[in-house]
Amino acid sequence: MPSHIFIAEDEESIVSLLKYNLEKEGYKVSTSDNGEDALKQIKDKNPDLILLDWMMPNLSGIEISKQLKKDKKFNDIPIIMLTAKGEEEDKLKAFDVGTDDYVTKPFSQKELNARIKSILRRSKPQSSSDIVEFIDLKIDRITKRVYRNKKEINLGPTEFKLLDFFIKNPKRVYSREQLLNNVWGENIYVEARTVDVHIRRLRQAINLEGTKPLIRTVRSAGYSLES
Repeated sequence: MPSHIFIAEDEESIVSLLKYNLEKEGYKVSTSDNGEDALKQIKDKNPDLILLDWMMPNLSGIEISKQLKKDKKFNDIPIIMLTAKGEEEDKLKAFDVGTDDYVTKPFSQKELNARIKSILRRSKPQSSSDIVEFIDLKIDRITKRVYRNKKEINLGPTEFKLLDFFIKNPKRVYSREQLLNNVWGENIYVEARTVDVHIRRLRQAINLEGTKPLIRTVRSAGYSLES
């Protein structure tokens, strides 16, 4: 699955350019042009990386970064601050609230792409691996095969996508809406209860005799992958 990048920026020309270039690189891209909406969408979509403008309407990039880094559910999402503020004092302020990198406008798209790739490799090294393991579970992303205790498990395409998404962030709880957005896609209409059906199928497939359950239901919150 492609990494999901969220762009919080109110300059339409910059958003269009970033979105075009990032999608050309194979990323999934979501956007927002005001701070309050950006924070809400980030918490709903749970992206892999955020490109965050400092001077956002309604809520500044600094405040967004501060709130996300205080929240255990989202404090590991890397943030690259995009801003015209280039003074050392401004950079230090951004880093103080948890920003991972700082890019001054105008910027080189090639340099930004390189920084994005570098941060994604550091923050989610498993997302670029061909083979991923969690306890006694193994996913081969090239052959689309899944194994538990070295025994191959047959999964449908949706169940495979669900498991592949879960394994990127074991123990993180995802709501039905987050799973729908990240596994099915934002523009596809599927009822939230459909998630429950596929979770049940996934459980039945990977819970082999003699093994511990790996999908946890968190009441009123969602699902997570953990032992």
